[in-house]
Amino acid sequence: MLVATSVVAVEILASARKHGISDDDIDHAIDHALGWISHPDQPDFTMLVGPDRRAALLEVGVLQAGEQEYVIHAMQARRKYLKLIGPPGGDPR
Repeated sequence: MLVATSVVAVEILASARKHGISDDDIDHAIDHALGWISHPDQPDFTMLVGPDRRAALLEVGVLQAGEQEYVIHAMQARRKYLKLIGPPGGDPR
């Protein structure tokens, strides 16, 4: 399921750095996200797919807790997420 979302300011947690992705690359992927994936069984979690500063695609997991959003996951984008976002289209909110 593809869902448009907007991430304005997030806190990047240590778990997001597990795969060696820098905070700057995480921020860049969020700011330039190509797609958003959300599931009804996890309404507070969204997986974004976007490019890092070198244009390599990342998957970035964002958890919303109340008014705050936290990046809890970041790594090179896996095929399963690339397939879910599909071709570019639509205008994110």
